[in-house]
Amino acid sequence: MMFSYELIHHTVTNLLKGFWLSVHIGLMAIALSLAIGLVLALMRTSSCRTMAHLAFAYSTIFRGTPLLVQLFILYYGIGTIGFVRHTPALWWIFSDGARCAILAIGLNSGAYVSEVLRGGLQSVPAGQIDAARAVGMSSLTRFRRIIFPQAIRQALPAYSNEIVLAIKGTSLASTIAVMELTGYAKKLMNQNYAIIETFVIAGMLYLLINFSLLGIVHLVERALHIEHSPR
Repeated sequence: MMFSYELIHHTVTNLLKGFWLSVHIGLMAIALSLAIGLVLALMRTSSCRTMAHLAFAYSTIFRGTPLLVQLFILYYGIGTIGFVRHTPALWWIFSDGARCAILAIGLNSGAYVSEVLRGGLQSVPAGQIDAARAVGMSSLTRFRRIIFPQAIRQALPAYSNEIVLAIKGTSLASTIAVMELTGYAKKLMNQNYAIIETFVIAGMLYLLINFSLLGIVHLVERALHIEHSPR
């Protein structure tokens, strides 16, 4: 099949139908993974060994098993449990493929984000924390003013990689009948058999999402660097 203008226009028009759903799933999953990762990182660095062990177990399980398996367990496994089906709040989550995809990607990416943030938290000099404690800062104030700003600056370069992986993970939502970007690409492929053209355009749209998000991360990283640079 020739790579014609009509083919490109038809392909792009249809792929854009799933583009925004991919963006929605990706952004929601990134927000969820950041919240989970921060909690796990704090648990890993806490003095409570039980909390540290629980966070380590979570990280090991979710980093050691494929995202696709986790997605199938959530959608096809947990979604069939009677208790879940008869609990409105849980059924609202597990009855919808897009929401299951957000949950699965968020839980999986959160394990990786926790390791990134843990490295950032551990990079903060102990002397600064001791000094903040000596002047009477509360734990929350120390975290907000001393620990987290420095930790996030150290973690941002590695965290940007997790953002990219989370966006790429949205393509797996098509395996549970979610018509996002990859889902529409598969549908178009079966209609016009233009496999290369369809997936090249889909890949470019994924690149657009990732470049946009990486650009935002770069701006945040630059702003933090300027804010804390010596004057």
